[in-house]
Amino acid sequence: MFDAAISSDNTPSRPPAGPISQILTVSALNRLAREALEAALPLMWIAGEISNLTRAASGHLYFTLKDANAQVRCAMWRNRAQLLAFRPENGMRVEVRALATLYEARGDYQLNVETIRPAGIGDLAEAFRRLKDKLAAEGLFDPAGRLQLPRFPRGIGIVTSPAAAALRDVLVTLQRRAPHVPVVLYPAPVQGADAAGRLLDALMTAGRRATGDGIDVLLLVRGGGSLEDLWSFNDEALARTIHACPLPVVSGVGHETDFTIADFVADLRAPTPTGAAELATAGWHAATGETAAIAGRLQRSIARRLEGLEQRVDRASLRLVHPRERLRRAADELEVQGKRLRRAMHHQIERAHFRQAALDLRLARARPMLSPKLDRLAVLEGRLERAAHQLLAARHSRLEALESHLQHLSPESVLARGYAIARDADGNVLRSTRQVTNEDVVDVQLADGTLRTRVTGLGL
Repeated sequence: MFDAAISSDNTPSRPPAGPISQILTVSALNRLAREALEAALPLMWIAGEISNLTRAASGHLYFTLKDANAQVRCAMWRNRAQLLAFRPENGMRVEVRALATLYEARGDYQLNVETIRPAGIGDLAEAFRRLKDKLAAEGLFDPAGRLQLPRFPRGIGIVTSPAAAALRDVLVTLQRRAPHVPVVLYPAPVQGADAAGRLLDALMTAGRRATGDGIDVLLLVRGGGSLEDLWSFNDEALARTIHACPLPVVSGVGHETDFTIADFVADLRAPTPTGAAELATAGWHAATGETAAIAGRLQRSIARRLEGLEQRVDRASLRLVHPRERLRRAADELEVQGKRLRRAMHHQIERAHFRQAALDLRLARARPMLSPKLDRLAVLEGRLERAAHQLLAARHSRLEALESHLQHLSPESVLARGYAIARDADGNVLRSTRQVTNEDVVDVQLADGTLRTRVTGLGL
């Protein structure tokens, strides 16, 4: 333990050896600790990986230097930082020349860095680069394969931790911009050893239940942090799940300067979780403004229409006439029209009479002399009648002659002259004795009937 004597100007001096003589203030204690630390640890080179890098507006650099087992805060003042030949970034493995000291105002142990030289890219940054190159070569970052966000989503799914501050920011933004759109949370941790697997399961659940849950866009969000804090979003299996998700995925991980593999493979990247909510509701938000503009135009259009109709009513009222006066005018107009109609009808009748007289005259002049024609027709009619009688008589005589000749040739006439027709049992006409044998039954047709006989002998 240190002991110190307090001078009149409250400036501590090195404590003498021996028992404690005074009680120290916190400021005095931190100053003594700083002096002891700087005396015990000289200016030295220290290797590690940069994390949590912050560039202050003053130009100073603040970051954490770490290895696998420990970390230490570092500060590099502007006059030193502006001399660097490269730009330090998170994940870089570097070697710093620094003095171990104590920031007295907070009692924090830190390194005051004089210079930095690269010692190679950090392991995490190198793994990030390799995975990014691999997935890019496979086409997972190709814009042509990305899904388009619906302009008016029916529902929005969110994959994040229920305890994350990013969730509150997203919900507040969604409530402000599209309060009518339902929101479904698919909880998963966003940091830790099992976070990537849990995020992957949540994404798959969201894709599987999208129809039932009524969502058609998915937000993958998380607040800012170091490269280690965001490492769950650099998982290869998670990236492939995002690429295969049937829903469009908006990635809003970290701050605007943070990039993860999930950002590159997502259908759309937002700089922040709030930005992801704004992108998902851009259509509804724009529609709100468009609706207001349309409502304004509609109101103005209705007002102009009403004004025009009012003017028409005013003009019509000036032309309005009492019904009695309108009836009187109508009666006068009817009388005038009646007179015009009577004159027109009389004129038409006269014209019709003239036309009929002219047609009668033309018909009389064009009427043919029919008497000679009728006499000629009578003569021809007599000649035709006589010729017809003569032709019929000749045809009748010819017909009787043919009938008589045909009568002589008919089978009945032949049978009447003493002939007969013999048929076997099947009704076939017999023309030869060879067609029958003894004891065959033969039908013999005569002029007045048929005889059934049996063959008892055959002769020539």
